[in-house]
Order: sequence, then structure tokens, then C-alpha cells
Amino acid sequence: MSKQKPELVGVDGPDCCPALLTAPLDEDQAEVLAKVFKALGDPVRLRLLSMIASRAGGEVCVCDLTPAFDLAQPTVSHHLKLLRQAGLIDAERRGTWVYYRLRPEMTDRLAAILTRPAGRPVPHPTP
Repeated sequence: MSKQKPELVGVDGPDCCPALLTAPLDEDQAEVLAKVFKALGDPVRLRLLSMIASRAGGEVCVCDLTPAFDLAQPTVSHHLKLLRQAGLIDAERRGTWVYYRLRPEMTDRLAAILTRPAGRPVPHPTP
């Protein structure tokens, strides 16, 4: 399994992120974010992420994820792979099974990028 984790370029943490409403994204930031949003743009992947994130104990075995979908096991594994490549989840093999857990630092970064800073109105176009 790939250990490579995408980083949001120019983003150091949830308190210092350039939000979409405060500064335009540069090309590298937009490219990385597009991959993450593309991974989230599929209903199956969104459900998988939700199932992993909401699981008590913080992780879930693939054996518990696959039966929730009317999909073949390789298809579910493919969707999980795309979530891993986007940096949204991590995986750990234990014997025969793979266990998945949310990468909260990535979801926190996404939240910070999409959050309007307190007290700053949304800019409106002039007619």
C-alpha cells in the first residue's frame, strides 16, 4: 500500500490556512484540492468515508465495509484506494484484513480552507 500522503501546498494547519474567500488558490493548491474533491465527488466514496469517520474506536475493517454496498469487493477496494490516494484515510494490514481510519488532519484542512473567516462578509460582485 502506498505510504504517500498528499499535502495541501501552502497549508500548515487549520489555523493558518488560506481560505478560498481570503486569497485565490495557486495552481499547485488547486491541483491537490481538486484530487481530494474528486475523491469526495462519488457517492460510494463519500459513504465509505462517512462509515470510517463515524465508526466507534476510530477504525473499521474492510470486512465490515464491503457488505454495506451492492458492489463487488474489488470495486469497494478501488474506492478505498482512491480515498487513500487523496489523503483522506489511512490503512493498516493486520493478517488477512485491512483496517481503515480517517486522517482528521486532512478533513480539518479542508474545513479550514472552506470556512469563511469570522466577521468577514462574503464578497458580492458589483453589477
